[in-house]
Amino acid sequence: MEYCISCEKELTNDDIGFHKKMVNRGAEEFMCISCLCKYFGLTEEKAHEMIENFKKMGCTLFC
Repeated sequence: MEYCISCEKELTNDDIGFHKKMVNRGAEEFMCISCLCKYFGLTEEKAHEMIENFKKMGCTLFC
């Protein structure tokens, strides 16, 4: 199980996929969506919209 490197929350596949998409595809440590939103100045609602769009486009980071 993976945990957020910032807040230590247990991560979901969407957390890991979003981190890889936004930060580094080859990352081995991850931040949760909440922490990434704070870092990038996004709302969590916007992040979830982005994730749904990535999934609809067939992005394999969100499997």
